Amino acid sequence: MSKNIVLLKGDGIGPEIVDSAVKVLEEIAKKFGQEFNFIERLVGGIAYDNEGAPISDETLEVCKNSDAIILGAVGGPKWDSDEVDPKKRPEQGLLKLRKELDLYANLRPATIYAALKDDSPLKDRIVEKGIDLIIVRELVGGIYFGERKTYEEDGIRTAYDIEKYNENEIKRIAKYAFKTAMRRRKKLTLVDKANVLDSSKLWRKVIGEIAKYFAEVEVNYMYVDNCSMQLIANPSQFDVILTNNIFGDILSDETSMITGSLGMQPSASIGVSRVNMYEPIHGSAPDIAGKDLANPIGTILSAAMMLEYSFDMKKEAETIRNAVEKVLDNNLRTKDISSGKDFVKCSEITEAIIEIIRK
Repeated sequence: MSKNIVLLKGDGIGPEIVDSAVKVLEEIAKKFGQEFNFIERLVGGIAYDNEGAPISDETLEVCKNSDAIILGAVGGPKWDSDEVDPKKRPEQGLLKLRKELDLYANLRPATIYAALKDDSPLKDRIVEKGIDLIIVRELVGGIYFGERKTYEEDGIRTAYDIEKYNENEIKRIAKYAFKTAMRRRKKLTLVDKANVLDSSKLWRKVIGEIAKYFAEVEVNYMYVDNCSMQLIANPSQFDVILTNNIFGDILSDETSMITGSLGMQPSASIGVSRVNMYEPIHGSAPDIAGKDLANPIGTILSAAMMLEYSFDMKKEAETIRNAVEKVLDNNLRTKDISSGKDFVKCSEITEAIIEIIRK
């Protein structure tokens, strides 16, 4: 059966890295007899320029009626000026997409490849213990979607953003995180700021209630500031990290760097419907856009997550992951992971991955 995949290439390096993922998926389709139908739509700054909004209602409908979505990246300096309505900036298209599809669970795995151990900023004795964790981030609630306002009172500029969660929002992401832990090493760490925030205190209460139904899972609680330190000092202690929207956003960028490169990390956004979205965790990198210098591996691995999570094509997904690992073992590096050594272009490493899949 054909799978309809919406491609939201976005801005900056987005088109290049999504094109790389498509080429890999086309090779997978040939090898395993699958059929993928790719549908291109606009999102982000390019959508604002061409359609007057960071994502159109028509694009949202196409996404809702698809089988999965691959996103490149959105945003750039071009749309950061005051001339652009804040409600129409590129990032608003991404937030609207997440909210409309109710993509409440963002999965960000962090694994260090043997070939990239020297690229980690951590000491050898820490890296040797291994890094294999996944951050389960609540994606459609919290401060990013809460009430906000900027105003002036008595000549003083003031702004606020509200962090707000209800127990149902917490319960559904908690259940997903516990089920994820059951498939892994059965250890879950809730990261919060419960010594200060009422919202975090509610998270702790709800997670404690849900934990009763997952007795096999070891549950730990950690403040976010301590977690940021522990990820550097002893990342091997973590299996599944469950956290809110803003903390998950920040910590996943940290984990990407300790494993070697921001360009290597994939993610999946899982919702209540059958339509999930897959994207690398990095931004649009406008400074290298169009220069064939981007690292497409994060997007290619996101496509592998799509095959596994949305289509139950586990063998196909593993084939991609194995190809990526072999390319790295063969010392092929894009500029971001080359450590000043010789590097290959985005298109070249893509072709190398495809060649390994073909063989």
